[in-house]
Amino acid sequence: MFIQTEQTPNPSTLKFLPGRVVMDKGTMDFAGADTAAASPLAKRLFAVEGVERVFLGADFVTVTKTSDKDWQILKPSILGGIMEHYTSGEPVIAGEAAAQGAASEDDDEVVAQIKDLLETRIRPAVAQDGGDIVFQDFREGVVYLHMQGSCSGCPSSTATLKMGIENLLKHYVPEVVEVQAVQ
Repeated sequence: MFIQTEQTPNPSTLKFLPGRVVMDKGTMDFAGADTAAASPLAKRLFAVEGVERVFLGADFVTVTKTSDKDWQILKPSILGGIMEHYTSGEPVIAGEAAAQGAASEDDDEVVAQIKDLLETRIRPAVAQDGGDIVFQDFREGVVYLHMQGSCSGCPSSTATLKMGIENLLKHYVPEVVEVQAVQ
């Protein structure tokens, strides 16, 4: 198994591409080892000292390290953990995990349009950098989004949110006046 790695805009985060499907549907973000019970893969990666966050995308795993650790030390252990997981035959997610962010019948027309733009135009671009963006709410002209993976805590995520996403949403959805990140 050959696993590629890619830098992300966040220097504390590295994107690992195992060359296989990671998540069949949706994404999952694990902010700490205590949140990883549903994923044997995430649990295995949190066992590596210095791993702070794990994000699972369609065909990639994004790992965020603690500031006191160096990628040259961590990378071989993380690569080994991913290889061990795939050779073990365990699922990436144990049990049922729901996909996030899909438009539902309860959404009004504006929210459905925002979710469609996020899904078709924004999420693919953000995924290239090892992250994801999840719709949280739309109130009084403000779109609330949750940044995940390499985007969470990334120095350039605010610029991406304001200059890129906000401008795109304002252009296509006149009701949008602002975009804000939520934790």
